[in-house]
Amino acid sequence: MVFLRERLYRWQILSVVLAFIGMLFLTLHYGRVPWIAFTLAFTFGTYGLLRKTAKAGSMVGLLFETAILTPIALVYVIALGIQGSGAFLSIGLHTDVLLTGSGLVTAIPLLLFAHGARRIQYSTVGFLQYIAPTGQLLVGVLLYKELFTSTHAISFGFVWVAIIIYSISSFISYKKRLTL
Repeated sequence: MVFLRERLYRWQILSVVLAFIGMLFLTLHYGRVPWIAFTLAFTFGTYGLLRKTAKAGSMVGLLFETAILTPIALVYVIALGIQGSGAFLSIGLHTDVLLTGSGLVTAIPLLLFAHGARRIQYSTVGFLQYIAPTGQLLVGVLLYKELFTSTHAISFGFVWVAIIIYSISSFISYKKRLTL
């Protein structure tokens, strides 16, 4: 809304308010600001904004990002190897293949994100960003048996009601635009 001048409809504004209430409830209950969550939201939000507004296409942009980050990553991997705490080229071929393959597992979603972010409102992208943390929550609770309190349920309830309202209102406004 601030940088791209996107307009939110009445129900979408309600969704933002509900999501904010959910996060505020969780923050107030724990008595401290979730700095890691805010830092991740700010950095990935900034990355997404840059990708959306960049003149370069998805492939060219990812190539540019990779070209900038590769020397930094190589220095880090070499430093770990020198210290004896690196995994690449020191544990075994299976690990090396998995580590190398993780690059594709990272690059493909980033490429698809950059491609998709240019085609939809960025406010919609922001709401879609709640899907990954919810998946991580489900893995933590269902697979690793982490604690899920009533505070979590209330907070996530607000957020998911907001996502549902936002999604329905976006779908309705999209349908209206098609009929015009």
